[in-house]
Order: sequence, then structure tokens, then C-alpha cells
Amino acid sequence: MLIEVSVTVEPQLIRTCSIWRALEVVGDAPTVLVIEAIWLGTRRFDALRKRTGLLKALLSDRLKRLIANGMIEKCPSSDGGNRHEYVLTQKGRDLYWTSLMLLRWEQRWGAGRTKLRVELTHKSCGQVFEPEPACKACNQTIDATQVEWEPGPGVGLMEPVYSRRRQQRETTQDATTLFDEAARIIGDRWASLIMRSIFTNINRFDDIRRDTAIATNILAERLAWLTSIGVIRQEQYVDSPPRYEYRLRRKGVDYYPALLMLMMWGDKYFCSPAGPPVLLTHRDCGQRLEPQVVCSHCREPLEAHEVDFRLIEVAGAEDEKHAVSA
Repeated sequence: MLIEVSVTVEPQLIRTCSIWRALEVVGDAPTVLVIEAIWLGTRRFDALRKRTGLLKALLSDRLKRLIANGMIEKCPSSDGGNRHEYVLTQKGRDLYWTSLMLLRWEQRWGAGRTKLRVELTHKSCGQVFEPEPACKACNQTIDATQVEWEPGPGVGLMEPVYSRRRQQRETTQDATTLFDEAARIIGDRWASLIMRSIFTNINRFDDIRRDTAIATNILAERLAWLTSIGVIRQEQYVDSPPRYEYRLRRKGVDYYPALLMLMMWGDKYFCSPAGPPVLLTHRDCGQRLEPQVVCSHCREPLEAHEVDFRLIEVAGAEDEKHAVSA
């Protein structure tokens, strides 16, 4: 006789996080490249395809997703006719500080495969500058090692819901992008969630797995990749059998502002009515951390309409450069 037994499996719950929710929208390398291209003034489909190097079907899919998520709008072309162009909504424009931090990291730490660099000028002070992450209270540059994390009023647990793994970026020789390695990190949701865990002092394999609900094989692969590109390092803490912790290298510490600005964006658009899931304190001044991006010259907060940029094409091994149209 067959006896039917009903087994209830409790869902795995993980802590809520605005970074997690933000990555559901932008945690995909093609999406990051499309947003970057629109920021640089590329708004028509064919021009977007050339700048990003994405295949036609992949670009079309990501544009549809961005429209559905309220990041961009499809509008009639400004010069009339039957053509259309894609423009950022306010929600999309609010990723400006995240984009500046990705740019800062790429120009400091990128592997040098990008075909473009950018020179930024702050119209308010007239100086060429580097964007700097700063504490609003003391206006000092933020360093990940000087930030404390604690649960916020919106902290809670949620069941992880993963969409299908993202496609990898397809490129052509004509692709021109400011982000390469930065896009591959923030555009890989698993890698970004691992970085989130390590930034909050979760350093061991099993602890990271519980914090992120990433499958064991994917977690092992991403940890190995982040180690290979110099973002994190392994430290053995048990001899037999060997057990390891994962610690940030300086390259990884300097990636923190990009995730910080992404968290702020996620807090604005995705956190619960109770408030943000995480609160930050800046140890240098002892105040609640409200991050902002400022001009390295005058230390004033940056707004997109106050910044001019000049694109510089890297010509190859000789690193010859010339201005190109944005």
C-alpha cells in the first residue's frame, strides 16, 4: 500500500537589502552599458548598438526591460521624422552618482581594455576634476574601512527570487565604452552580492552562502574570479582541513563607493515604508553617513547639468589619444 506523505519545505530566507533589489534592475552588464551609452548622449538604436557592441536582439530586449522598469522612455526623435530615441527618466538619471563611481573605479583600477577615457569639467568651478565619494556631514572622502553598518528600520527577511542567469555581453570591434571591468562586476549580480557580504564583514564561504543564497558552485566560481582580478584575497584560518576567509584588497575597498551609491538609489526606489534596511555611520566624524559625490577640486556636490565631459579615445599600445564626439 502506498502512503502519501506531505512534506513542507520552509523557504530559505535572507536579509533584505536595497542593493539586492537594485541589482534586479541594473545587475546585468548589457543593461549597465546601455545606461552608460545614453548618459553619453547616444539615444538611437543603431548608435546604441555600435557604442555598446551588443547584438541587436539583446539590445532590443534590454531597452524593453529598462522601459518596463521606468528607467528610460522611448520618444519621437528630436529632429522629426519616424525615428525614435531613448531618454532617461528621473529614475534613470538618479543613477548618475553610481555611474560616476563606476567611472572613477574603472579609470583607477580597470584592466586597460576600454577604448575610451573621459575628462570631466565642473562648470561651477571651471576645473577638471575626479568625482569623489564624500560624507555630507564632514565632506571628507569616504573610505570603506571607516564606515560602520547596522540594521535599519526596514530590515527584515525575504525569500530570494532569482531570475534566469543573465547573458554575457557580446561585443564587436566597434564597441566604445568607458566601463569594462566595472560593468562586469556590477553587471554580475552574484559578484555584487558577494561584495556586499564582504563589506559587511561576512567573510567565510558558508556564511556568504547563507547571506546571499547563492548556489555553492556559483559562489565558488565567483569567489575564484574576484580573487583572480585582484578584488579580494584568500586567508587561511584553519590548517586541517584548510578553511579560508575572503578579505578585500585595496582594489576591492575602492569599489565600495559604487555599491554605496547603488544602495542609496535602491533605498530611494525600493525600500520598505519603514525605512532603509541598513544604516551607516561615518567613523571619521561620528555622524550618520549620508553619502554624496563631490568635485575633487571645490568639494561641491555634483549635478549632471553642471558637468561637461570630453571623451578621449585610447589608440592602442602607444596610448595616443584624441577627442571624439560624445
